[in-house]
Amino acid sequence: MSALQIIRTPSGEELVVLSRADYEALLERADYEAEDADDVAIYDARKAELAAGGVVLPPKVSAALLRGESRLKAIRNWRGETQLHLNFKTGIGQGYLSDLESGRRTGTPETIAKLAKALDVPVEWLS
Repeated sequence: MSALQIIRTPSGEELVVLSRADYEALLERADYEAEDADDVAIYDARKAELAAGGVVLPPKVSAALLRGESRLKAIRNWRGETQLHLNFKTGIGQGYLSDLESGRRTGTPETIAKLAKALDVPVEWLS
């Protein structure tokens, strides 16, 4: 980090002048810290869920959730299924599956049960 320059305004406020490279490095570090805080929050929520006797997901599914995938998409990918193949197995339209995975729509209990059966997972994993 290069030397900083501090300027005092007439009202007494201190301003700091730094190089663009130093400024961009600070922004990048702030982004990483925010991302880390988000990951910690997700981890804490999952840990609390486990402590309360909640759902225990496979590590690959949990990793996908940490990357921001929906639970349905993470489980579908973990099972090696495509939306189209899941459409054939369940009769649920591929567009509707896409909406469920993106969170644009929520499934009925019957839809969730069909998906759980087709993916061979407990219904609780998709609830």
